[in-house]
Amino acid sequence: MAASSPNPGSRTRLSAILIAPDRQLARQFTDALAPAHAFQIAAEMKTYPALKALEVRLDQVRPDVLLLDLATDLEAACDVIREAAAHRPGCKVIGLHRSNDSEAILKSLRVGATEFLHAPFQATAQLEAAQRIERLLHAAQPPSAMGQVIVFTSAKEGSGATTLAREMAYALRSQTRQRVLLADFDALGGTLAFTLNAIQDALPAGEEGWLDGDGRPRAAEYRGVSLIANPQAPPETPAGGERLQEFLESARQGYDWVLADLPPVFERISLLAISEADQAYLLATPELPSLHLARKAVAALHQLGFPPERFRVVLNRVDRRGDLAAADIEKLFPSAVQAKLPNDPLALQRAIADGAPVNPESDFGRAASALAAALASEWKKKVAAEAAAPASGGLR
Repeated sequence: MAASSPNPGSRTRLSAILIAPDRQLARQFTDALAPAHAFQIAAEMKTYPALKALEVRLDQVRPDVLLLDLATDLEAACDVIREAAAHRPGCKVIGLHRSNDSEAILKSLRVGATEFLHAPFQATAQLEAAQRIERLLHAAQPPSAMGQVIVFTSAKEGSGATTLAREMAYALRSQTRQRVLLADFDALGGTLAFTLNAIQDALPAGEEGWLDGDGRPRAAEYRGVSLIANPQAPPETPAGGERLQEFLESARQGYDWVLADLPPVFERISLLAISEADQAYLLATPELPSLHLARKAVAALHQLGFPPERFRVVLNRVDRRGDLAAADIEKLFPSAVQAKLPNDPLALQRAIADGAPVNPESDFGRAASALAAALASEWKKKVAAEAAAPASGGLR
């Protein structure tokens, strides 16, 4: 009952266990299966199973996926996801819900779900989810061979997330000579293309513009970095992140570094991106409104269950002559501030006028380069540790 070998253009059929206490939801989903022909229900459980019962059924069926009702009891469903991941790591979980529920999406993805489907369970959505899972099931690359996703968001609009994303992209390219993709996911407020004088008029507005017909990131080369910027005309509806996981999966396979410029942290697409990212940077400035929102954002991320090491606070436009000392500002946050970027308006204005990265010899340029170097160093150590683990007999 294992997944068939990938065949571009063919329909996927994955073996599945359906766990759905909501019997109406279960019937609605099973009634929708025939047109898509994406999943084959090999077993069905009408309640959230105890650990032992789940382990037995997983061992008996060895499914490709668990199709899991998130609507009846989200916390119980999350426990099932954790237990399934611990007992059978290769089995993917698809959350099922009556609606496109943001809380259910975030919580299920955070504990290990791979996909999310909601009523009326359209055939195209089922097929796309199944095909993405099939690619994951057949991927032979170890984690260290996949690109790193680094995202940049802010507590308050205008805090400098775009600037830092841009500078770190070019610094990583210069320091590592690796493939770097820089993507602007702030459809309404994004200014990445403007700051680089690289408007992409041909790029369709919205999420359909992220990937080309072959499922690869639709990027243009600009100064050695692959760039996905927003078109001049904003989309009628801002991107909600429905295709975000698909995009990041594809980008990881084609690039060593995937850097994403996001809207402010409280927007849905930003929270989804943080849940998929290897590292997130939350930018704030020393002004009191920005600091207040940053502290609120850190508390919200903790409450949502994101581990502290997933996101890092960066203070931008720090002026030594300011009223609030950086050391005093750090006391506002439960975790250390990762970096303090100097207020260097002249260097930034020159960079925008030239449509180029900031001068690396400027105060801001040196700070951004140092942050990129630290990130690259951390990744090298992680790759080295992964490579050494099997030889030493350690657990990964």
